[in-house]
Order: sequence, then structure tokens, then C-alpha cells
Amino acid sequence: MSYSLSMIPDYYSVIDSLPSLLSPNGIIGVVDFYVQSQVDVNFRNYTGGLVNRHVNFFGRTFWRAWFDIDRVVLEPGRRDYLEYSFGTVLNINTRNYMLGAIPYYIWLGTSKRPSSSSFPHEIVEKVDALVTESPYLHPSNHRDALTRVVESAASEIRSKAFDAAIVNISSNLPLPSFFYQNNHYRIYYDDQLKKHTQFNDEYIYAFTWEDTRVDERILKLKSDDVVLAITSAGDNILSYALQSPARIYAVDLNPAQNHLLELKIAAYSSLPYEDFWKIFGEGKHPEFRSLLISKMSPHLSSRAFQYWLSNHHIFTKSKGGLYDTGGSKHGIRIFRWISRVFGCRSAVKQLLTAKTLNEQREIWRDKIRPALLSRLVSRFVVSQEAFLWTALGVPKNQLAIIEEDHAVSEAVCGPDATAKNTRSHAIWEYMVNTLDPMVESTHIAADNPYYLVCLDGKFSRNCHPDYLSPQAHARLSRPGAFDGLRIHTDEIDEVLARITPGTLTVAVVMDSMDWFDPGSNAAAAQVTKLNRALCMGGRVLLRSAGLRPWYLDEFERHGFVTKCHGKRSPGTCIDRVNMYASCWICTKQENLAPPTPEMESMVGAEISNLQI
Repeated sequence: MSYSLSMIPDYYSVIDSLPSLLSPNGIIGVVDFYVQSQVDVNFRNYTGGLVNRHVNFFGRTFWRAWFDIDRVVLEPGRRDYLEYSFGTVLNINTRNYMLGAIPYYIWLGTSKRPSSSSFPHEIVEKVDALVTESPYLHPSNHRDALTRVVESAASEIRSKAFDAAIVNISSNLPLPSFFYQNNHYRIYYDDQLKKHTQFNDEYIYAFTWEDTRVDERILKLKSDDVVLAITSAGDNILSYALQSPARIYAVDLNPAQNHLLELKIAAYSSLPYEDFWKIFGEGKHPEFRSLLISKMSPHLSSRAFQYWLSNHHIFTKSKGGLYDTGGSKHGIRIFRWISRVFGCRSAVKQLLTAKTLNEQREIWRDKIRPALLSRLVSRFVVSQEAFLWTALGVPKNQLAIIEEDHAVSEAVCGPDATAKNTRSHAIWEYMVNTLDPMVESTHIAADNPYYLVCLDGKFSRNCHPDYLSPQAHARLSRPGAFDGLRIHTDEIDEVLARITPGTLTVAVVMDSMDWFDPGSNAAAAQVTKLNRALCMGGRVLLRSAGLRPWYLDEFERHGFVTKCHGKRSPGTCIDRVNMYASCWICTKQENLAPPTPEMESMVGAEISNLQI
């Protein structure tokens, strides 16, 4: 239905007649002009996202009057009733700039009641089971091993998607748009909450800073593993998917990070390898917008589709590309600025073309290191708290961990002390211990994609993360490759609280616990929830900027045994990133008593603004 809804006099009766004409799997599409304020729709969870939906007062007034001359009605109630009468599959809001930036929308919908049931309860229950690891899809004896107390508690667990769906069903509203997607791996979230909007629709990480090769060696995932991990840029999630565990929960508070993971999954499902490589290997594709609309859109949630359509320029602009975006781009750009100021841009290019490790070492020692690791750069740029957070994602609590380790290090307290107990010296020592061993031990051009993409802005065919290989594309593009994936846009604690106890086998929390305030109860509360969600023998993989982070004591007090799988000392390289001072596995050895209401509510106020 194109350019017609705003012209139909008896609009509501026409809309009311359409559901009976639509087949159970039928799709209805509408392209039409509109004007609307965001105030009208902010509270609705079934519209499929609000990107570019708001039209300012002047625009609403002008276009309503303009179209009224031709007896075309742009009252927002018409579009509202359309969205009320059907379930939203995809929805975009844009402007026709060739005709004076007229607002218009493209909407795809389907029956309110999913075709799998005469009433939406069935699909709601199924999605709820997939999210909470409930027995819906498991053998009847799945919970025999649980204690009576835990089993009683498990029967009460419901996902946020279920809660939202029940509210909508009781009000005779459509389900949130996530329930009408072709794939159910993206789980419902309220995109209007402050904890999500604080990121201003920008991801921090365009690529993941964890060495997936080391993760694979430590974890050795099996087909029956159930994994929870922070999404970040999704590279690690895809690496885990290549190992085919039973279930993966990808968790990130930043919606844009999960949009990036969704885009990668959609590309696997719809694009040949060469297009996939251009988008994520080179970070650019001149036909990205066309591919997004014609190929990838059926595999994206409505919110993710809106996001990437609005940001398609990331992949199509002449300069930059995917890996010159996100919050981490600031660190990369500052490195380029430093290399220009100190006249070592040509040396960086030589480093990227070095044929041997010895050649790389010489270029680093003689030409790049004196500039990048100068005390001047450390004092006035790198050690600044604003730079550390904006460019490198280092919050103040993690910075404090670095400073505490530095204060008792050999560099400060040893017989031949070489550094002072100051922030700039602490950061300088940390950078030296990160970069020197990495350059000395790993060949960047051949086997270190993490630093290659920082220096060159793209990966190469010879050096890239494992998810970008032709073999990975062949495997993850198969039907059903992501059936076990669930993407949660929430805090880790919130997801853990809604997973059936004793069903998780692995949790990968990266360095997120460095962010907790040592004086709060937040770390203890999260460790308690990890214990509750993990099975006996379940493992937590964490990395830290500290040699032995303070919260390991919390793990040991709450039923875990801790073991170090890599501790960085001066001159040593523990993985290809070498960004973290230590890597740990915490293994669950005993169950804790059921949590009290006080412990369950302890985290909320303390980490409501935690950014992951």
C-alpha cells in the first residue's frame, strides 16, 4: 500500500478489514508520508524503534498544512492505528530530500497473532524458555538434579521479554516487534531507558580486544556448554559459535554493540564471502546500503535495521571505514597524530610490511618506540583520565588498579627504581609492559590482527580474526548456525538473575569487574549470581588490569576456586593483545544458600549506570 493510507477517507474500516484478508504468514507493507512527535510514541514497545521518527514542531505544522491543500491527511493517529492493528516486522523513518525533506516511513507488518498459534501465548512461552534456559525445550528430567529450593525458585523465573509480552497481550496490543522477527536471537529490551540512551547510539568497540585463540585454548568448549559472554564487537561471540556450544548468551548494555553483532550474523546468513570480507575485513563496501536493504534486512531486528540504515555511511565513505568508528577510534586517531608529529608515519608502514620478526623489532626500537612511548606523550596525553576513558575505555576504578600495582612494583620500590609513584609514570610503565613484549614476541603483519587493524585501519587476507576466514563463513552461514544464540541488551546481573539456576557452564566477563567500586557490595552480588547460575564445576573467565584483582577474594568467599592462566611481568607477553595484566579462571566448587531479597536488590542502585 503505497501513498494511500493518508488519502483514504474511511481509513479505520479499511484497516479493520485487512487482517481477515491476510494469510497466516502474510506480510503487509506500507509506504506513506507522516508527521509525528516523539512524545506520541516514546512509551510504546511495539513500534520497531524510533530512529528519525520525530518531526519537529515546524516540520509537523508545515507539512500538515501543505498536504491538507490536496486533502491528504497526515494525522499521526492513522499510522498509530496501523501499528496497533498488526505486529511490526520492520519499520524505518526517513526523509525525501529531493522534495524538500518530506518525512515518510516504510513499514512491514504481519498478523498480531503469530501463525504458530491461535493466540500469542505459545510463541511467548517458547521465546521465554529460550531466554531463561527453562525446561520448555529440555527433556523432562532436566531439573531432577536441582534442589527443591532451587527448583521452586526456577519455576518463578521469567524473562523481561515474557513480562513485556504479557502486559501487551492483556492490553490487546501487538507484541514487541522482536517477537515478529524471522529470527528470535535478539531479545526484547526497552530502548528508551536511560541506561541504554546514555551511549548516544554509538558503540565503543568496533573490534574485540580479547585474544580468541587463548580463550579457545583455556575454555575448550564442548557441544553441551552453555556460555554467557559480553558482546563487545561480537568477534569473541562468533569465535565461540565456531566451537558449537549448546547455547551462547551475548550480553551488552550498549544497544549499538549488539546491533554490530546482529549485522555480522545477518551478513553470514545472506551474503557471499567476498561481500562479507569487504564489510568486516576491509571495513568498507560501496554497495553496503543496497545489500542492507535487499539482502540483510530479513535477518535483522527492526531496531538494528533502523540503526544501520541511518549509519550506512560508515561503510560507504571514502575515508575511514568501520574500524575508524566507535569510541575507540579516538585512541587510533591520536596514535596517527603522534606518528605524524614525530615524523614516523613511514616507519609505521614499514612495520606493517616487515617480513620477519627481527625486522619488525628493529623498526619498533629505532623509529616508533621513541615517539609513542616518550614520557612527554605519557604525561600530557595518555595518562589523562578523559583520554583513558574516551579513547581506551579505561574507567577510573580500573585506572586505580593500575596505579596501585605500580606503587608496589619493582620499577618504584626495587633497588634500582626507574619510575616515580605518579599516574603518568604508572601509565607509561603499563604501556611499556604492554607494547614492548607484544612487538618482540608477535609478528603483527602475519599473526596479530588486533594491532594490525589499529595501525592499518583494516585486516588483511593473511592476518584477521578467525570469524573472518572463508572456513568460518562456510560454517556460520549454514541454516541454524545461530539457533543457540541469544542477544541480551542489559546488565550482566539482570541476565544472570533470569537464567535457570545451575544451567550455565561458562561465563566470560572480560575485564568488566575492574569497573566495580571496591567499597561497594556490587562485586559480591554479581559473584553470588554467577554462583547461582553456574552448574557445579562451571567456570568464569576474566581478565584484569591488575596482577591479582581485589575481587578474586569475593570469588573465593562465594564458592569458587581461582587459578591464574597468565600473569604479565616486565618483558613477558601472555597473549597477542597483552593489554591485560592477568587472566584468571574461577571454578565453582560449592553452592551458596538461596539469595535473600536484600542480596537480590543490592546491585541495582550501585551499578545502574555501569557501561559494558
